[in-house]
Amino acid sequence: MSIPLLNYAPKTQNARVSGYEVGSDRQPKIYSAENLLSYTDMNELIEAAYRQIFFHAFKSDRETFLESQLRNGQITVRDFIRGLLLSQTFKNSFYEKNSNYRVVEQCVQRILGRDVHSEREKITWSIVIATKGIEGFVDRLLDSEEYMENFGYDTVPYQRRRVLPSRDRGELPFNIKSPRYDAYHRAILGFPQIIWQTEVRRFTPQEKQPKAGDPSLYLDMARSLPRRGNTPPKISATNISLSSVPYRKTTAV
Repeated sequence: MSIPLLNYAPKTQNARVSGYEVGSDRQPKIYSAENLLSYTDMNELIEAAYRQIFFHAFKSDRETFLESQLRNGQITVRDFIRGLLLSQTFKNSFYEKNSNYRVVEQCVQRILGRDVHSEREKITWSIVIATKGIEGFVDRLLDSEEYMENFGYDTVPYQRRRVLPSRDRGELPFNIKSPRYDAYHRAILGFPQIIWQTEVRRFTPQEKQPKAGDPSLYLDMARSLPRRGNTPPKISATNISLSSVPYRKTTAV
């Protein structure tokens, strides 16, 4: 018998009301498969999905089979997101390196595009992870009414309400607020690393940088050349003849 999902409520009444926002350059760009016009648009959508789930995908992290299915229309964007969340990369980098509470926080941010409402919500979803595993937890989030209303089958999840009215600064991006590894594993892996710079670097404006043919560009090369000058012979003062020393003759008046 499975444990029913606990009830949890948003922290404030304002979270229940859909916000009215005016579009601007700071609003997140929405990637949807409904309005793709070219092959390049599909590449941008796939990269946006990788950034949302992995923050950055290396070549070894890419799911080429899922990408091929998405390009051919065999799966939806929602299925592609599910495949990334259940991939070995996500399990190694997020699921196995964090507690269930932190996994809940990161998945809610990446899938639903918002922060968790309260500690009760963390407990609620952590129970789902403990009873149904990561697969059941991901399916519950993707099948939720909140996800379907905001993203549906064809839209890549994004951070909602990134820019808040009456604030000088909006919410921090999720990748900065919730890094991939917890503090314990960050200490084991040795980062963040403090790099001490002993060399003082000076900035030279572009208009003052030497151009091609400038003699200063060849200064280091000239200093590296070996010295091949002729050394003058050493002459002792006792061997100098006074007759060979030039002098000015004076005439008597």
